[in-house]
Amino acid sequence: MKKNKKKGKSKFQKIVSWIHLWPSLISGIIVLFVCLTGTIIVYSDEIMDISAGEALYVEPQEKRITQSVIFEQIKNINPNYHISEIVFYKDPARSLRLRVFDLKERDLFMIYMNPYTGTILKEDHTLYFFYITAHLHAQLLAGPVGSWIVIISTIIFLIGCITGLILWWPKKWTKTTRQASFTVKWKAKFKRLNYDLHNVLGFYSLPFCIILSLTGLLIFFHPLMDFTVKVSGGDEVGLQEVMPKADSTRISKNMVDLAYKTIHEEYPDKKAVNIWVYRLDKMGAYLFNSGTPGLKSIENVDFTAYNRYTGEKIELAPKHIIHEKTENIVWQLHMGQWWGQIGKLITFITGIIATSLAVTGFLIWWGRRNKKKNQKKIIVTQ
Repeated sequence: MKKNKKKGKSKFQKIVSWIHLWPSLISGIIVLFVCLTGTIIVYSDEIMDISAGEALYVEPQEKRITQSVIFEQIKNINPNYHISEIVFYKDPARSLRLRVFDLKERDLFMIYMNPYTGTILKEDHTLYFFYITAHLHAQLLAGPVGSWIVIISTIIFLIGCITGLILWWPKKWTKTTRQASFTVKWKAKFKRLNYDLHNVLGFYSLPFCIILSLTGLLIFFHPLMDFTVKVSGGDEVGLQEVMPKADSTRISKNMVDLAYKTIHEEYPDKKAVNIWVYRLDKMGAYLFNSGTPGLKSIENVDFTAYNRYTGEKIELAPKHIIHEKTENIVWQLHMGQWWGQIGKLITFITGIIATSLAVTGFLIWWGRRNKKKNQKKIIVTQ
């Protein structure tokens, strides 16, 4: 009679295990750092609102200031201050939020301004922390070289997610394998608990880990983003590129009035409108984004443009709107701003789990490595 030999791993499983293990070990510390910094950024908007404190609100009055007053007030503080974004809120008691960059100090921060008097309520530099964290997340503060290190590590992480699913998949679906695959044994010994934390939590977070990885790749590789926009029906260029050119000989209408017209008449269900003004001197239009503005994306976004000299509404081509909305959706998915607070919570939890996978995976490998060493020692002593 032939003895039944215990089947080991197939060649395919060995290859998958190797691909899952060694590239992940090499990139592990980078992946951990990228996931951690990304997780910190998820609640940046809420943290900045808390930091703003009482500067978020003012006593409503009848008449609001004009855009010239807004820019003059900022220049009076410091000539090196340049406004990049202005957020106008529908709530008459909300202050204006200005995203400002200091050209000399290379500092990015928020200034909160009374929309009725032009009084500066607060200069809040909390944004700079997230500005640095975002650059650490995207390029380790190491320029193009850092960007490539991050993106290669992200690709390895994505491959690790796919190979991890293959290794996780049970050969047979039984009551025992289902329980082992979908539940964490919290009362088990550390080795078993660590194994479950890596496998089970890794499985539950897998779809969101893949989404975060893919959106990161789309943001980094512009041709991929352009392809995504094209597939979705968008044009190669966005709305800003097709706006009419500025004419320095003509007088501009009051941007503030048009902003509040948009939020009250065009989209009365929206909380705010924002406008990027860093290129305003080159544009003959005011392009407003209505919705809930975040650090890098806008929830429930719509677009409205006005001729800045006549105040007439500019009709926007659907293909240009699709371009903007597609890019915004990619950023929403990456930042967690895709389903309000639920989306942010899911993204935050996914970030924590993704951060832990590098640690739990390393501990699994280290434990097995020591086990093999001990087994060899026993064989030698015998």
